[in-house]
Amino acid sequence: MKYILILLLFLTNLTFAQQHVYNKETLEKKIYPMGKKIFEKKCSKSIDPSKYSNIDSLKNDIKTKKNCKKLSDKHIDILTLYLWDVKRLNVSNEQLHNIELKKGDKCPVCGMFTYKYPKWAAQIHYTDSKEEFHHTFDGVKDMMKFYFSPMEWGKYNTSIQENITKILVTDYYSQRVIDATKAYYVIGSDVYGPMGDELIPFKNEDEAETFSMDHQGKKIIKFNDIVESEIYELDN
Repeated sequence: MKYILILLLFLTNLTFAQQHVYNKETLEKKIYPMGKKIFEKKCSKSIDPSKYSNIDSLKNDIKTKKNCKKLSDKHIDILTLYLWDVKRLNVSNEQLHNIELKKGDKCPVCGMFTYKYPKWAAQIHYTDSKEEFHHTFDGVKDMMKFYFSPMEWGKYNTSIQENITKILVTDYYSQRVIDATKAYYVIGSDVYGPMGDELIPFKNEDEAETFSMDHQGKKIIKFNDIVESEIYELDN
């Protein structure tokens, strides 16, 4: 009886996002199109999902603020997923991987072909003699090794860091490209990238905290708090 009560307590405390897991095909062909129809026919266009820090608060407002006509619980769930996954990002599901990956690109740190790992893709863009260059990495860890010491990984100019135009990483949940300098990174989790222990990037702090709790993360840091020595500790 004790274990049944513990299980029930665990299930009731799962977040909305954790309770509704669909495969990609179901989302694209059924859930998102149905959610779009519900939104367009039964809801106020004033609903702005980008203002919410997590999917549960969005769902709660849909239920309580009456910005939609009366909906069943199932339709509220479908609408919430559409608003959070599609409307909030303002891109189609096919456009979520938008770091350009070419088959010939190799990570300058580990030498692996980066196109094989779109889920972990990261890039540094910089100028040299007024020309634009970029390097693609198979994870934030290798990207940061290059960022701190480019000369260790090839005949690169030591002033790369001074001439960086943008740094891109892939948000772990949405798989959308985000500004690396504004992201939140979970360190020490039980989720591994192509090169083992990783810094897992998130656009939103709340999502980073949720991931960290779910996957035993040790801490969450911002880009400017990343320390070179700590990067190499992840290899131990």
